[in-house]
Amino acid sequence: MHYRFFRDSFVGRTIYHLSQHKYFKHKEEEKDYVVPEKYLPDFKEVPDENTFDKNKETEADNASNTSSATITNAGDKVMVTWDGDDDPENPLNWPFYQKAFFIFQISFLTTSVYMGSAVYTPGIEELMEELHVGRVVATLPLTLFVIGYGFGPMLFSPMSENAIFGRTSIYIITLALFVILQVPTALVKNIAGLCILRFLGGFFASPCLATGGASVADVVNFWNGPIGISVWSLGAVCGPSLGPFFGSILTVKAGWRWTFWFMCILSGFALLMLSFSLPETFSKTLLRRKAQRLRALTGNTRIISEGELENSLMTTHELVVDTLWRPLEITFMEPVVLLIDIYIAMVYSILYLFFEVFPIYFVGVRGFTLVELGTTYFSVLVGVCVACAVYLPIIKRKFTDPILRKEEVFPEVFIPLAIVGGFLLTSGLFIFGWSATRTTHWIGPLFGAAVTASGAFLIFQTLFNYMGASFKPIYLASVFASNDVVRSTVASVFPLFGAPLFNNLATPNYPVGWGSSVLGFITLVMILIPILFYLNGTKLRARSKYANN
Repeated sequence: MHYRFFRDSFVGRTIYHLSQHKYFKHKEEEKDYVVPEKYLPDFKEVPDENTFDKNKETEADNASNTSSATITNAGDKVMVTWDGDDDPENPLNWPFYQKAFFIFQISFLTTSVYMGSAVYTPGIEELMEELHVGRVVATLPLTLFVIGYGFGPMLFSPMSENAIFGRTSIYIITLALFVILQVPTALVKNIAGLCILRFLGGFFASPCLATGGASVADVVNFWNGPIGISVWSLGAVCGPSLGPFFGSILTVKAGWRWTFWFMCILSGFALLMLSFSLPETFSKTLLRRKAQRLRALTGNTRIISEGELENSLMTTHELVVDTLWRPLEITFMEPVVLLIDIYIAMVYSILYLFFEVFPIYFVGVRGFTLVELGTTYFSVLVGVCVACAVYLPIIKRKFTDPILRKEEVFPEVFIPLAIVGGFLLTSGLFIFGWSATRTTHWIGPLFGAAVTASGAFLIFQTLFNYMGASFKPIYLASVFASNDVVRSTVASVFPLFGAPLFNNLATPNYPVGWGSSVLGFITLVMILIPILFYLNGTKLRARSKYANN
């Protein structure tokens, strides 16, 4: 682990402050540090004829990079920036292995909390018997967990875009609360308490689910953003796939309550590891800290960072309103975001509904054991990995390489793959439904599940990256938070009527054929949304004040 990772981690920053800056010093606090002339109290910047052109070039760079900063004077203020384009403190300049380790940590964090959504569902029969509730009520803890991690980013993601908070402290504090909540969840004696605890658990599990993509964008250059976000998203996919697998084993061997003890152990390990090794990456927060160090060193009160300047121009009331209102504004006032949110919410909802068919068919019809049922969810992971292996080289050729050749690339370059993903999603649902009979081999439905998952992955990746390429990087956390709250809120209620949908439409020979077909027809119609973006995306983006136009 690199020294910088520990120095800028939650534990490192805590030791730094408790020791009154004696330990884990930054270069500005070393005795041999030479203060750049522009930060000295008596320095007066003399503008030249190229200043305007340089500032325009810098603004263009800012649109392409997450953590760029300009060397300009705001009135009588001196704006803090990185020490050159190759400053190693800028996360964009980290070596490849450091970026890879950071993305791995964010992915592991995402997996370790995302597994909590459906981890207990293999033990739902046992839960129903012990707490004396029906199936719909027993499914409510899953619904409330999903609602919780839908609403959490509405608070935490805008906070992470403020220079005062940054990303890391929010990740660690909310993860600690999530770990603590697993203890009473495992011990609870009634369904009402379980529902409340699951909602709170989802709420505090939420930051990485929406802000994780923004954290990845902090450390990878714009042209590699889709690749970085795709790698991180594998962690988000692993969670829902691995949760039922481990949940089934734990339910059989120890009972449904041990699924929450398992989550406590797993997320507790993530908390321990990340507290010592997850650095801050948000540029405005890092530059704010640098400005504080430079002011203390030089006594020059004119030194200020971009984030501090933004906050100083707003009252506390305005700051709170801006923090809480921005995701809502982006959701309802940006046509690009609203339509994508609706589409992804429907795909997400159908996936949650589709997962309900696994126990109905594999246990109810084919007589699989709980552990065997858990292994069937690996078909989802296989489908996603295959889709990712195909997706990455295509995006590199269509997006990354042209940008490196200085060619103009529009966000709509992602949309054709989203359309392909839509057809794969529809095809997979039909394959699953009509190959899941009482006599044919069970590999057919698993193939259909893999195709469904591959289509969903392409839809999610292409549309997330479409939004990432369409909007200014500093607003990405709010953009993803908007998407998270819409898709999670809508999808949360679908598991409640999953079983009735498939059971009421069942026929003797095709127990889940018509139920899967209903979902297939819905997804077929929804393909019109990415087609709309492909034809009119430029016009829609032109109406946005947050977009990269």
